[in-house]
Amino acid sequence: MNILVTGAKGFIGKNLVAELRNQNYTNIFEYSKETNQNLLEEYCKKADFVFHLAGVNRPKDKSEFIDGNYGFTTILLNTLKKHHNTCPVLFSSSVQAKLDNPYGISKKAGEDLLFEYGQETGAKVLVYRLPNIFGKWCKPNYNSAVATFCHNIAHDLPITIKDPSITINLIYIDDVVNELINALEGNENTNGDFCKVPKIHNVTLGEITDLLYSFKSSREERTIPDMSSNFTKKLYSTYLSYLPENRFSYDLKMNVDHRGSFTEFIKTPDRGQVSVNISKPGITKGNHWHHTKNEKFLVVSGKGVIRFRKIGSNDVIEYYVSGNKMEVVDIPTGYTHNIENLGDTDMITIMWANELFDSDNPDTYYLEV
Repeated sequence: MNILVTGAKGFIGKNLVAELRNQNYTNIFEYSKETNQNLLEEYCKKADFVFHLAGVNRPKDKSEFIDGNYGFTTILLNTLKKHHNTCPVLFSSSVQAKLDNPYGISKKAGEDLLFEYGQETGAKVLVYRLPNIFGKWCKPNYNSAVATFCHNIAHDLPITIKDPSITINLIYIDDVVNELINALEGNENTNGDFCKVPKIHNVTLGEITDLLYSFKSSREERTIPDMSSNFTKKLYSTYLSYLPENRFSYDLKMNVDHRGSFTEFIKTPDRGQVSVNISKPGITKGNHWHHTKNEKFLVVSGKGVIRFRKIGSNDVIEYYVSGNKMEVVDIPTGYTHNIENLGDTDMITIMWANELFDSDNPDTYYLEV
């Protein structure tokens, strides 16, 4: 299948082309404003499907709206007609097509042109009125508030919000791309004369910026956001894509002594915390028990033994562990326990606890195994 994508270097186009290639679509004609215009003839002659994503949304002069959003659409459709190519054409319009502003008027004109083209030629026409889109590769300080907020907060720059209570409708770029590929395969979602991306998020500007600032502070606090929220998960992925390239990494606080070190890696409000424990050769750590706190130990390097003794019993249970065998050992409540490094090198253990450490209520009681 030959697929023509206009606006291939834009936000939607770049994401779409990348995913088309992921799904093994190979004959993709990428057309952008930098492309030699003579190639449009060849592309329109051979195309089996057209994604018409090209458009203007931030021109220097308002007259460019009509030229970019209506004029090029005219050229594209006339070229298809010239070659008697009635392949399906998908057009990315905007919800602003319902508004009386230069951008909306130009998008509405493009829609009307597409519908007329479909009636005249019998070609299948798919028009998507898209709301605000967010995700990776969207240009900040251009026409996306989310992209601007992500970029500025990640780069320690100020943001401006006139009214944080304003609600906006957002769709995630991956959901857009999935829908466009569904349309390519004949499975588009329709809403009357138009097509739609079914997954829309209604959020306030204040909610967005509060989340973004929490993402920024989470690196210092060693926390991660609540990924059970679909919107939070998508916004977090978007935020990370705007990190400065020299700030991908961040330091953790290592609690170091003669025995080795203990470092908190990730803390969550509902799923406990993950830490990294390093024990020097011959060192034993632990010798305590818990009422409610429970843990999981995973030795990933070195070798050792985890010992247990049930409170009130004299029987000691031993589990020998090694980085050569990935084995999780549960640490049940009511058992005093320790872990000893039996090797000649540092033993590294990943430890998960079901709750965050609370110095006022540690639920940890010293007792030799």
